[in-house]
Amino acid sequence: MKQKRNKSPLFSLETLFFDFVKLTAIPGLLWFRPKLIYENAEAKKKLRGGALIISNHVGFSDPVVLMMAIWYRRLRFICTKEFFQSKWSRPFFRGFLCIPIDRDRFGVDSFHEITDHLRRGQTVTIFPEGGVHTDPGSVGSFKSGMVLMAAQGGVPIVPVCLKRRKHFYNRTRIAIGAPVMTAAEGGGRLPLSKIQEITTQLHDREEALRELI
Repeated sequence: MKQKRNKSPLFSLETLFFDFVKLTAIPGLLWFRPKLIYENAEAKKKLRGGALIISNHVGFSDPVVLMMAIWYRRLRFICTKEFFQSKWSRPFFRGFLCIPIDRDRFGVDSFHEITDHLRRGQTVTIFPEGGVHTDPGSVGSFKSGMVLMAAQGGVPIVPVCLKRRKHFYNRTRIAIGAPVMTAAEGGGRLPLSKIQEITTQLHDREEALRELI
């Protein structure tokens, strides 16, 4: 499947806050000291064009860690609408390019907003476990809606696995997997069985990545 090129402008008013914070937060690297581990040579290639990034969720600092791991792209994060209810927090999360959703009643508008970003060659990040999963011995179950989003957006899914630090002096370890294609044959819609198959495949890949870190 031919991937779309990244059509995001070099600078824009929408991304001004995000870019400023990211450029000025370099000292944070001294705290997290990220160690990147790649599944294979394909995983090591820089992402070009639209992509849906999925990751396990081990703590509230995960978005920052992911932004450092994929530092050369702007990452939009899917988060719950509760973060947008305060007049003080709303501009903050909007500034970080977050996309609000209702986890209990995921609507068509949210789905279209996400797939529209993907079609425009942007990267969207989701935590398919649905919340913080603190069990270090496993990856929580995945929701299959992510596969449908990627398929509708015409983009691959990139699995990432994070390891929770036991002590402040430990390095943050991040395993990045090769992209998983989601396009249906002939450009049609993915059948439910195929969506479930890819969801299972991605969960297995996450477990394999966890073994690398």
